[in-house]
Amino acid sequence: MEQVASELREFLLASVSQSGGHFAAGLGTVELTVALHYLYNTPEDRIVWDVGHQAYPHKILTGRRDRMHTVRQKDGVAPFPKRDESVYDTFGVGHSSTSISAALGMALAAKTTGEPRRAIAVIGDGGLTAGMAFEALNHAGDTGANVLVILNDNNMSISPNVGALSNRFAQLISGKLYTTVREGSKKVLSQVPNAWELARRAEEHVKGFIVPGTLFEEFGFNYVGPIDGHDLHTVINTLRNVQALEGPQFLHIITKKGKGYAPAEEDPVKYHGVTPFDPSVGIVPKPSPTAAKPSYSKIFGDWLCDMARVDPRLVAITPAMREGSGLVRFEQEYPDRYFDVAIAEQHSVTVAAGMACDGLKPVVAIYSTFLQRGYDQLVHDVVTQNLPVLFALDRAGVVGADGPTHNGSYDNSFLRCLPNIVLMAPADENECRQMLYTGFKHDGPAAVRYPRGGGPGTAIEEQMSALPIGKAEVRRRGHGIAILAFGTMVAPSEAVAESLDATLVNMRFIKPLDEDLIVEMAESHDLLVTVDENVIAGGAGSAVNELLATRGIAQLIVNIGLPDRLLQHGSRDDMLADAGLTSEHIEASIRSYSEKTATSEAAKTA
Repeated sequence: MEQVASELREFLLASVSQSGGHFAAGLGTVELTVALHYLYNTPEDRIVWDVGHQAYPHKILTGRRDRMHTVRQKDGVAPFPKRDESVYDTFGVGHSSTSISAALGMALAAKTTGEPRRAIAVIGDGGLTAGMAFEALNHAGDTGANVLVILNDNNMSISPNVGALSNRFAQLISGKLYTTVREGSKKVLSQVPNAWELARRAEEHVKGFIVPGTLFEEFGFNYVGPIDGHDLHTVINTLRNVQALEGPQFLHIITKKGKGYAPAEEDPVKYHGVTPFDPSVGIVPKPSPTAAKPSYSKIFGDWLCDMARVDPRLVAITPAMREGSGLVRFEQEYPDRYFDVAIAEQHSVTVAAGMACDGLKPVVAIYSTFLQRGYDQLVHDVVTQNLPVLFALDRAGVVGADGPTHNGSYDNSFLRCLPNIVLMAPADENECRQMLYTGFKHDGPAAVRYPRGGGPGTAIEEQMSALPIGKAEVRRRGHGIAILAFGTMVAPSEAVAESLDATLVNMRFIKPLDEDLIVEMAESHDLLVTVDENVIAGGAGSAVNELLATRGIAQLIVNIGLPDRLLQHGSRDDMLADAGLTSEHIEASIRSYSEKTATSEAAKTA
């Protein structure tokens, strides 16, 4: 088994260094993965991996070794566990903290149907910061179901407890002798209430002195650990003991992200998700010809620091996405005004609402796909009270390699239906900066949605100016066709407008719309085309349709946007092409519609 673990770690390093992908987390779960598949009858026994960053070793051991070089690429191995990819992927994941709920559901299904199978949830210490994980723990302890929760702890302060004493104690309290004595004593002493309570408290204090398991015991779990997650002998023996126990079990293992590869051990954040690199030298920053073109995340981070300098009321909140959302500089310069609430999207929204109630100006930096998890709080706690909270929605639209769980496909649809909110989408880098300023100065809820990566390369003005809310910009005047483009779709629509001699409008605002300009376009053109990097259903194009219907304007209109299906993983360019949102695809869609319309009109005339 040691040899299997060693070869697995070597293969993971060789594979991911060539393909790129999630790296450090998987190196930390090699021994655990080997032990689980060795002891449990998978896939009959269910293993649910939280988030999925730690599941590459699992994929390698379950029939996908020869395809791991395609991970995150179009038509390749998925970046996260995916049910239709393998029977060993028992639950599709992508967002964190779902594993305990899912595994508990599977354990309850087995209990209901009388099946002997087991269910195991493997959750990282970061995933345990979310309220959903604690809701599941609270429920599980009351069910008596055979569910095992494994806490893969690689960053908590109890790490120094791991050692010979801790490992030995964990094996003892999970062993048959201890369990038999404990259950026998419970039966005898339960007849003498005071004696039983004294014994229970004594056991709790002894275990609490050596291990931090009191909290999980209170939830109704039998807590075991912490153990060294890289000591394969200890992991296997402890798991074998736990496997024989009935009811909810909680195993606490200590691991090290990046284990076995020194650069990843030293900087697990840097090696969390990687592009291809040479393992002999590690990740080396490469000069890029687009280095002068900042990402939208950096534009946001720079604006945030500039705005904080002039307005002391500004505070920034993130649900554990400091690096991804571009907040590293802000945390360094304004540590007292920076709040990382951990993986708790719901809390991030409501704590911002509370801050806004008492005079602060909160900016919530959150990915579009993660705001979905805080939607009720957005509706009830921010919008209903019309509070001035600005949402910086990173990764709006297709994301690429992380696949359908991370695509920001729906935010226009679920935001524009809300009263009081101002919703903006920048066409370029400078417009992003000015829209952030506009939303921050607005006395009510506002959101700016922008994509992953960079924009068309527009120069950024240092001066901040508020845009007139609800006003669009005509970029080009043409004839016959008017293209109403939103956000990222302005750039690819420019070439289309030139080719078709069409009018091009940078709409800027999804809500409120520039109603007067839309009516003008409808009355002066034969065909309106809306282009939006959001699902068509309920998106910006739907908003234009609704406006025209309300005004009683019968106009030919084409809505172009993300299709009504899940876009899979690949590069962002791959996904845009798959969705039909490149210049070539947009022009082809317009020409096809125009030809069909012309044919239909000719038929009617004949």
